[in-house]
Amino acid sequence: MLDLINIYMINSLIINLIMILFILLSLAFLTLLERKILGYIQIRKGPNKNMFLGLLQPISDAMKLLSKEFFFMKNLNLMFYLISPILSMFLMLMMWLSLPFYYNLYYMNMNLLMFLCLLSMGVYMMMINGWSSNSMYSMLGCIRSVAQTISYEVSLILIIISNLLLIENFMMIKLFSFQYYLNFFVYLYPIMIMFFISLIAELNRTPFDLSEGESELVSGFNTEYMSSMFTLIFMSEYGMIMLMSYLFIMFYFSSMLNSYIFYLKIMLMMIIIILIRGTLPRIRYDLLMMLIWKKFLSPILNLLMYIYLMKLLTIYYY
Repeated sequence: MLDLINIYMINSLIINLIMILFILLSLAFLTLLERKILGYIQIRKGPNKNMFLGLLQPISDAMKLLSKEFFFMKNLNLMFYLISPILSMFLMLMMWLSLPFYYNLYYMNMNLLMFLCLLSMGVYMMMINGWSSNSMYSMLGCIRSVAQTISYEVSLILIIISNLLLIENFMMIKLFSFQYYLNFFVYLYPIMIMFFISLIAELNRTPFDLSEGESELVSGFNTEYMSSMFTLIFMSEYGMIMLMSYLFIMFYFSSMLNSYIFYLKIMLMMIIIILIRGTLPRIRYDLLMMLIWKKFLSPILNLLMYIYLMKLLTIYYY
């Protein structure tokens, strides 16, 4: 019995390490996909010189970025400045490992609860990034990012809880079995739209990229980062795009776990996020905050109470 457990653990470790390597590799090609799509939106080709269709462009970009000179500003909080990008990357990979696969490095009965805890910790990394840089632009970007992320996490978590009330379980794998015949988007499509908008705001992507307003904040909370440290922040942001695409499809468009159709849906979701960046203008900050606190919160809370009451009535009568 112990030998079987050890074999399973070794298999899980190897498969999860391979998965992490493929995630990191796919981040590079996600940036290439984004540049190609944005290029065609602007009626130009995008990267097409390095090898076939510019396939070596992400690798050459990474080599150039990592070879940049690394220097420190005068009044940095050095320890926090160096450790926060590493923790951002580690947190993103931990969230990937908490998702359901055929082989998981660690298995939890309440892995969705753990995922929500890890998701909430991302705010601290942004806060440390902005504060430790000791820059006016970084600090302003950090304040905006933290306020926006905390606000939209409220709606995101409440919507997730409303879905959990339907399946009555904290295991992500149950979402696949409950949607085997009928996806949740069929009868939860208004909430699905709110979930999608909250997800875009959580990612700080267009039209909610107020924290990186170039005309006023240079580059936001990561203004003072360069070389390898900037690379880690950049990779964690794009890793979160892939992660949130997985989460959205898992909640509303699930098919069989690890099927080709499932990953095709995730790919389409990432393309939609990129298309939104190329087409929509940036929203005003006061409208961004009003959207969550005045428009989203009341219908989500009403839905939560409705589902809870329906569950109670079902238990009472049956």
